[in-house]
Amino acid sequence: MEAVIGLFVMILGVSHNVETNCDGRQNGAQCYGALGGTVVLQLMNKASETHRYQWLKKTTVILDVRRNIVLSNLIENRSFFTPSDGTFRINKLSTTDDAPVSSVLLVSDCLSQGEMKVSCSSEGAESPQYSWTLDDHTLTDSELLSGNTETNSITLKQHVSGKLVCSVRNDVSNVLKEVQISNCGE
Repeated sequence: MEAVIGLFVMILGVSHNVETNCDGRQNGAQCYGALGGTVVLQLMNKASETHRYQWLKKTTVILDVRRNIVLSNLIENRSFFTPSDGTFRINKLSTTDDAPVSSVLLVSDCLSQGEMKVSCSSEGAESPQYSWTLDDHTLTDSELLSGNTETNSITLKQHVSGKLVCSVRNDVSNVLKEVQISNCGE
């Protein structure tokens, strides 16, 4: 029997001495670990009970085990598979292991002519994508002075007000941050 598991390791915070355990025996399991820390994944009960096992990240084979023997381990310089208990230990977790958007900060500044510059920044996100809405609709040319709705910084025209939302997403997660804005001249 061949088992193929898709498992996401999500990185939260920064801590070099934290070890977390995760049951990865369910397809699509999501495990969390600290940046720089260690995660111990329970991939199976015993490797001897599984004829062939592959752990994938999208289409890339991270770990390939057949009959208790590790055929390949893409991250062998910082990980170790224990066939007797079916655990896979990953040390020194990095953002390339998959990093979710953990928090979003919105900062707005009034400019000299009454325009408003708004910046959206994200923490911990690998390859973030940004989008903006005002009162639940995509920003229009009549509201936007410069920038576009797919960048992390925009400038709004004078007299624009309402509920401004910045959405930051990547392959792992999506986080929204909203702020109520009003005319800069008021």
